[in-house]
Amino acid sequence: MKPRVSRLSREEKEIVGAFDHDEFVLHDPTAALLATFAAAAENTLRKDRRINIRLSDHDLAGIQRKAAERGIPYQSLISALIHQFVEGQLVARADGS
Repeated sequence: MKPRVSRLSREEKEIVGAFDHDEFVLHDPTAALLATFAAAAENTLRKDRRINIRLSDHDLAGIQRKAAERGIPYQSLISALIHQFVEGQLVARADGS
C-alpha cells in the first residue's frame, strides 16, 4: 500500500519518487557506522540504576497481566513506561485519566 503522497513533506515526496523510479541506491554500512550504531544502542538499553517502588496489589497484578499479554517481563514494561513518560511519548488523556 503506497502512502498518501499529499500528506508527505517535500523531502519525503522526493524520497518516494526516487524509490519509485529505482533511483534509490542502498550501500552497506561502514564498520565505523556500525560501531556508532552499536554504541548508541548499548547506551540506550543500558540499565545502570536500580530503584525500589511500592505498588498496590491491584496495580502490580495489572502490570503483570499487561506484560504477560505482550510476552515481556513486568519489570521491562514498567521501565518502558517510565522511559516513554520521560521522553514525552506518554501523555495524559484529555479527560484527565
